[in-house]
Amino acid sequence: MYIAIIDYGMGNIKSVENSFKKAGARIEVTSDPEKIRDASAVILPGVGAYRDAFNNLEEKDLIKPIYESIEKKPFLGICLGMQLLFEYSTEDGKNKGLGVFKGFVSRIPPGVKIPHMGWNQIEIKKKSKMLKDIKQGENFYFVHSYHVIPEDKSIVSSITDHGTSIVASIEQDNIFGFQFHPEKSSTCGQQLIRNFINLVEGNR
Repeated sequence: MYIAIIDYGMGNIKSVENSFKKAGARIEVTSDPEKIRDASAVILPGVGAYRDAFNNLEEKDLIKPIYESIEKKPFLGICLGMQLLFEYSTEDGKNKGLGVFKGFVSRIPPGVKIPHMGWNQIEIKKKSKMLKDIKQGENFYFVHSYHVIPEDKSIVSSITDHGTSIVASIEQDNIFGFQFHPEKSSTCGQQLIRNFINLVEGNR
């Protein structure tokens, strides 16, 4: 059993790898479609520009194995990786995403400090496998200028406030996403990582 972290040239994924290894997971950082298909679960991380990220996924032939993974195994998007699960982003024009969920990615409205960077509290909106043993008001570490606006609000598992309500995490069936960085979120972040690993082990 191993968890594949998709390496598509967007952001430093070493901290994600190290955090999951620290929690006891066997990790494969890969851009090999076959290794992604064979994994027990898949993580799509990412920091940077939306259009570049999607283009990189296309160029590395990773779109199809991502869709195949989403159909049948635990799948986690982190930060930009979560945003890519939506239909499009308005960053530098309208740029398409994976379209797993209806909705889009928009710049955080003016009037607040952008990027939204640092620790912020989350408000849990529904019972969540990923947020197990996380209390209301716990703090997580955010770094982003754009946020997701889902069409179906039922997928939202938590929100945070940064001048406007921002989706902090999503969850539907086997698909999970964090706008914040669990790998940079100290004890609470490690709890989320353990929750994902436990889910994967129970899914075998």
